[in-house]
Amino acid sequence: MFEAGIELKKQYGEDNVYDFSLGNPDLTPPKAVLDAIAELPQKLNHPASLGYMPNAGFPDARKALGKWLSIQQKTTIPADNLIMTVGAAGAINALFRAILNPGDEVLCPAPYFVEYTFYCNNNNAKLVPIKSKRFTFELDIPKLEAAINEHTHAIIINSPNNPAGVIYTEEELRQLADVLRKAMKKYGHPIFLVSDEPYRFLTFDGAEVPPIFPLYEYSIIVSSFSKNLSLAGERVGYAAVNPAMENHEELIRGIIFTNRILGFVNAPCIGQRIMEQCLNIVPETKIYIERRKIMAEILTEAGLHFTMPAGTFYFFPETPNGMDDVKFVRNLYDEHILAVPGSGFGYPGFFRLALCVDKKIILRSREAFIRAVKAAQ
Repeated sequence: MFEAGIELKKQYGEDNVYDFSLGNPDLTPPKAVLDAIAELPQKLNHPASLGYMPNAGFPDARKALGKWLSIQQKTTIPADNLIMTVGAAGAINALFRAILNPGDEVLCPAPYFVEYTFYCNNNNAKLVPIKSKRFTFELDIPKLEAAINEHTHAIIINSPNNPAGVIYTEEELRQLADVLRKAMKKYGHPIFLVSDEPYRFLTFDGAEVPPIFPLYEYSIIVSSFSKNLSLAGERVGYAAVNPAMENHEELIRGIIFTNRILGFVNAPCIGQRIMEQCLNIVPETKIYIERRKIMAEILTEAGLHFTMPAGTFYFFPETPNGMDDVKFVRNLYDEHILAVPGSGFGYPGFFRLALCVDKKIILRSREAFIRAVKAAQ
C-alpha cells in the first residue's frame, strides 16, 4: 500500500491521493527532541561516546525510564528490570526468544498487529487469535479462557489497540488476570501477559489506560518512543519486567541475552540519549483530536459504521453491506483512497484508516469516500 501510494501520487498528484495506509507519525518531533539532538555534539564529545554499552542499555537511561514508568504503573520499577531495545518490535522478539519453545502458543485478541504472527513464527511458536466482541472490540474473556491449554505460554494485548482504537478497561484486565492465574495453577507453568503499549500517550475524551503491573504478577510491558516523540525511524524501545514476578531476575537475564544473540546487541545509543531527556514531554494531541473529529464526520456522512476510537490515530470501520474487506479496499483504491483490509489484522469485514496525514487531505477525501460506499451498494 505504501508503494502503491507513491505510484498513485506520481500519476495523479499529491493532492489527489488520500493515503491512510501507514501508521507513520507525520508530525514534527517535539521541540524538546530537536533540542536534545542539537545538544548531542557536546554530550558525545568524549571517547567511545557512540560505542557499545551494556546490552540492556545505558544505566542512567534505564534509571530515568524506571522513574517515569513507576509513576505510570503505580509500581516501583528498578532500572535493573528494564531492557532498552530496538523498538517495541525488538522487545517482543527478544522476549519471545527468551520464553517460547517450538510448539508453544501465544494467545492474542483480534484485531491485532499483524507482525505478532511473524514474531511467533520466528520461534517456531504459534499465534492463536481470539476474536474480540464485534464492533465494540472488548475482550471476550470466556473465549480467551477456553483457548488456553498446556501449550499456552503467553498472551499479548495491545491497548490502545491498533487497529481498533479500543482501550481495555481495568475490569476486563482483572478478569483476564484471574483467568491466567487459574490456568497457571492448572498447567503448572507461568503464562505471561505481554502488554504492547506504544499508543498509551494518545487517548481521547478523558480515557485512561489502566496500569498492568498492579493487576498481574507475570506481566511484561513492551513499548517504544516511535509514536509519542515521532522517533519511529530511530528505533528505541524497551521491555519492562514486573518486579512482583517470581524469579523475575532470570527472565531479565534471558531477555538481555536474546537481545544480544538476535543481533540487536543494544538499542541505538543516540535514541537512548534523546529519550532520557524527553521522558516528561507531553506530546501534542490536539492535531489528532481535530483529525479524529473530521474523519468521524466524513465516515458518518458516507454511511459507514464505526466505533469511535478511544485511543491511537486509527479508525476501524465496518465495510458497507457486509462487503468483503479486500474487495472494498480495492473500491477505495479506485477512488485514490489507500486503506488496509481488516483481514490483515485477523478481523475480516472491517478496514483500517491511519490519521497520519494533514487534515486538508482528510477533508478532500470526503467525496471519494461517498462515491466508494455508493459503488458498494
